[in-house]
Amino acid sequence: MSEAHNVSDAPAGAASGSAHEPRACDGALVRAFGFLGKRWNGVIIGTLSDGPASFSELRRAVHGISDSVLSERLSELAKAGLIQRAVEAGPPVTVEYRLAPSGEALEPALRALTTWAAANLPRSVEEVSASH
Repeated sequence: MSEAHNVSDAPAGAASGSAHEPRACDGALVRAFGFLGKRWNGVIIGTLSDGPASFSELRRAVHGISDSVLSERLSELAKAGLIQRAVEAGPPVTVEYRLAPSGEALEPALRALTTWAAANLPRSVEEVSASH
């Protein structure tokens, strides 16, 4: 049974009968999901949390990403200061990517998100279809 809302439930100083203020999501959270939610960015950061990797190692670890998209995402992540790109003189010349300190700061959140996803999200589209 629900209780009716009355004027005494309104916060102090609120005008009775006024419209509810729309909620707004925290701007930092919007920026974080806008950037990390961009396809592959979170996966690349998560992959680099296991340690430095070359371009070809990342390409093999991140299934389904094209070379051009991987290159673009690595550039974006480096520009944002989340990863570092190190070029080592050869021969042969090698390029290695690793998490920058701000990328390392994401590791606890990514571990928590991974744990949550394993417990709460279906593993595949087929599982979603089967549950309906």
